[in-house]
Amino acid sequence: MSGHSGYEMEACVEDLRGALASHGITLPSLRVDLPAFAGDYVPPMGLVALGNCNTGTARRLVDALGGCAWWEVELAARGETVRAVRREVGARYGREAELCVAELLNNVVRHVGEGTATRVRARAGGAARRVRVEVLDPASGALPVPVAARADDESGRGLALVDAVALAWGIEVRGEGKAVWFEVAVV
Repeated sequence: MSGHSGYEMEACVEDLRGALASHGITLPSLRVDLPAFAGDYVPPMGLVALGNCNTGTARRLVDALGGCAWWEVELAARGETVRAVRREVGARYGREAELCVAELLNNVVRHVGEGTATRVRARAGGAARRVRVEVLDPASGALPVPVAARADDESGRGLALVDAVALAWGIEVRGEGKAVWFEVAVV
């Protein structure tokens, strides 16, 4: 479950368009045909031809231009902080987002370690009416793997729940660790 969803590519393009516009640059003036550049990177065409970049580079460009509308919080992953972030995400983005972020944060506590420096980022909007939530931690080698839990198992269903509830989800290994993300409908 890796890669980028259509929503993420659309959101990157929208964010990039907004960030450039805040500096007086419009994509039509650059003669960029956005639909032709959406999709996975395949040389010589990528998400954004003017930078010949993928979604990760597009996100960094948007951040540098000051046009990214992410809500984010940093925490030491522990039971009480997981509960607080879970409630905040639920209040902002709804029950489905609350359930999924709780499962991903609990995975950090269980498989990476209690107290791990973790960041949760969320961005809502776009024509697709979705929210994307990312849980970032420093353990790029500890990738989540769905397992088939037996009926009497007390754990092992977290990613199955995320898969059942989310419209899409995946894992991205980044320079600073990894991001496990999901998308749910905006409420």
